[in-house]
Amino acid sequence: MHAIRLHAFGPAANLRYEKTDDPVPGPGQVTIAVGAAGVHLLDTAIREGMQGPLPELPELPTIPGREVAGTVTALGEGVAGEWLGKRVVAHLGFAPGGYAELAVADADRLHEIPGRLDYAEAVAMIGTGRTAMGIAQFAEPTPEDVVVIPAAAGGIGTLLTQYAKHAGAVVVGLAGGPEKVRKVRENGADLAVDYKEEGWPETVREFLRGLPASASGEGRAATIVFDGVGGEAGRDAVDLLGPGGHHVVFGWSGQGLHDGAPLRFPEEYLAERDITSQEVLGPVMMRKAGGASPIRTLELKALSEARAGRLVPAVQRYPLSEAATAHRDLESRATTGKVVLEP
Repeated sequence: MHAIRLHAFGPAANLRYEKTDDPVPGPGQVTIAVGAAGVHLLDTAIREGMQGPLPELPELPTIPGREVAGTVTALGEGVAGEWLGKRVVAHLGFAPGGYAELAVADADRLHEIPGRLDYAEAVAMIGTGRTAMGIAQFAEPTPEDVVVIPAAAGGIGTLLTQYAKHAGAVVVGLAGGPEKVRKVRENGADLAVDYKEEGWPETVREFLRGLPASASGEGRAATIVFDGVGGEAGRDAVDLLGPGGHHVVFGWSGQGLHDGAPLRFPEEYLAERDITSQEVLGPVMMRKAGGASPIRTLELKALSEARAGRLVPAVQRYPLSEAATAHRDLESRATTGKVVLEP
């Protein structure tokens, strides 16, 4: 088979498209003919040699990638025969191997793909969709809410926008540049704003003043900010929150992909404003989701929302052979939606 292999940690150019041996499923595993492989921000950190949340870096050479969708072509010992030929999607866990024409996955990680999704969309839902559902559980939108979403054109932002709209909330989506703003508007946001334009917060405030009045008779304030950006844009978004508002932090891409820190506020500031600010990174999401397998709990919810048509992921596709380009584009924030490789 062909695969992307990494022989030395370093820049994206170290990702090589080459021939290698086909993988063989062990007991409890299946082989998947890969139709799409997810590219995650963590993949770029691992490629550079940053351990991050992994127990240890993979041995080299390695085939990166931990999210795949495709068709089951072979079964390992002990796997139910009904899986053969099924369209499936799976998160591989800490085991790499996704950037390839064939991948091995544990059978207990498989999900059958709902009929309406293609392989790339399925990968997006068990990756980006899972994360979006993990974030939303900390401030479930209602028809009474005004939700502000920085980076609303991204993969997570797209799904949070759709999720909040289906819940009946008013959604303000922020994005950088006219093309991304257009995508946010098309995705259903009530207001799409370019946060690179000077004075954008006042544009949002004017929009909020025009909404049906609250009990105070002064329009409405934002009630939830889903913040994966941080930096100046995130701080300006928090300034839009009214008393009782929620600031849900799940990233800080505005400060650089591999550095920076979540946007934090002094307790005195939060108390004075009567708002809450909570960081909901991976372990916190998992504890909140609960269940025997929290990751699977969130994956199932994401796939269920997609099956019902309430969530439609944004996907940016690259040929498998162009994995290095996909990494560079992701690191430079030149992508929109979930990045996937297609053999």
